[in-house]
Amino acid sequence: MTADIDRMAQDIVRHHAATFAGFTPQPVPRCDTQEPVYRAALQACSTLGFIAADAHCLARAWQARTQRAGQFSAADWPDDLRDFGLRLRSGPEAFAACPMQLGLYAVLPDAAWVERMAHAGVPTVQLRFKSSDPAAIAREVAAAVQAVRGTPARLFINDHWRAALAAGAYGVHLGQEDLDALQPEEVQTLRASGLRLGVSTHGYAEMLRADALGPSYIALGAVFPTTLKAMATAPQGLGRLAAYARLMKSYPLVAIGGISAEQFAPVLATGVGSIAVVRALLNAADPQAEAKKLMKLMAAAPR
Repeated sequence: MTADIDRMAQDIVRHHAATFAGFTPQPVPRCDTQEPVYRAALQACSTLGFIAADAHCLARAWQARTQRAGQFSAADWPDDLRDFGLRLRSGPEAFAACPMQLGLYAVLPDAAWVERMAHAGVPTVQLRFKSSDPAAIAREVAAAVQAVRGTPARLFINDHWRAALAAGAYGVHLGQEDLDALQPEEVQTLRASGLRLGVSTHGYAEMLRADALGPSYIALGAVFPTTLKAMATAPQGLGRLAAYARLMKSYPLVAIGGISAEQFAPVLATGVGSIAVVRALLNAADPQAEAKKLMKLMAAAPR
């Protein structure tokens, strides 16, 4: 049995090592089942550098697919929603929808920046305002909502969902830590309000968690190294991003994290409908001109 498991694991690694190259092998996490496909996939995905929570998600999917198909295949990476138990925005508990193609997505520090980018034609903007002062937060969020009036820009508010709700923003964006802080009744309040919800994810386990909420879009990252914030996970890279996009293709998808203009084409080729940028605009000599350049790159990239 052990030899069969090792052989299956080696076959998986052999078929997929090139796609998921560059990651440090992880310790094989504890496994309570003796199911050989599960154990083989868990071992292989750990070797390919997936953290324990993601390796377990993939092992369950590999086992489910094998049972459904009646045979084991090492060559085919699992990307069927049935094998992951995904709902993909079905049912009355899904959040309000937003366009599948969100276009260039500018993440901005204050309302003045929101106004500049909205009037430059950026289709989706996010206010990521850092403050612990509730009054300052309320003022900045209200100013950002006012800043996009008269433009077609969709405004998401990072984290501060109560202020976003009060000010009438288009939507909110929450990270995994923000989700941890939400009570069930607060999720119901958000959903009933009609606010669109975007959720940050960094791998399979977090994508499945996001799907359980039925958000309006899912952000995938960090794709490349970024210095903007400390990341708990390694940069995901294009190989993983493409696998995530295949699995979550029913959602609007936003790629984020260290993406430069030169990387727009290969990132969009993975199947995501939007790219989020921060430094590319904030550090530009002419942010409006840079925004127009990036929007042209998005429009020109083959999908």
